[in-house]
Amino acid sequence: MKFTRSAVVAMLGAVLLVSGCKTTKIEEKHHPAKLEESGEKGIMKVILEPKAAERIGLQTTQIVEQSVMVGGRAQNRKVVPYGAIMYDTKGDTWTFTNPEPLVFVRHKVVVEHIEGDQVVLSDGPASGTAVVTVGATELMGAEHKYGH
Repeated sequence: MKFTRSAVVAMLGAVLLVSGCKTTKIEEKHHPAKLEESGEKGIMKVILEPKAAERIGLQTTQIVEQSVMVGGRAQNRKVVPYGAIMYDTKGDTWTFTNPEPLVFVRHKVVVEHIEGDQVVLSDGPASGTAVVTVGATELMGAEHKYGH
């Protein structure tokens, strides 16, 4: 079969014309984590869907007050598992509190010292506060919109 130059040009033009008629469907992305103002500058509440919390294997525990050795004397201090501590890019230390089901808020803590897998705090949320021990990195990513 013999094609003339004008037939080839016509076919190319038709292909270009049809490819330019592509319709774009605009879909809103679904995010399993929503953000809300926390009332504290620079800190957002992260609200997860139940499936999202399950998927990241989120776990929490409570801050406990216990007797630890400080300067050779036993003193009561707040203690959390090491998994509850997050470090930001400036080296500041944080934990995610869990004030209500599926709601998480980053809270600054001051680490006094670390004993094995336990972190002794000199400042942070009150004893009994629920903190995230597994899944905090995902919460930090959601709060700062990494991967969105």
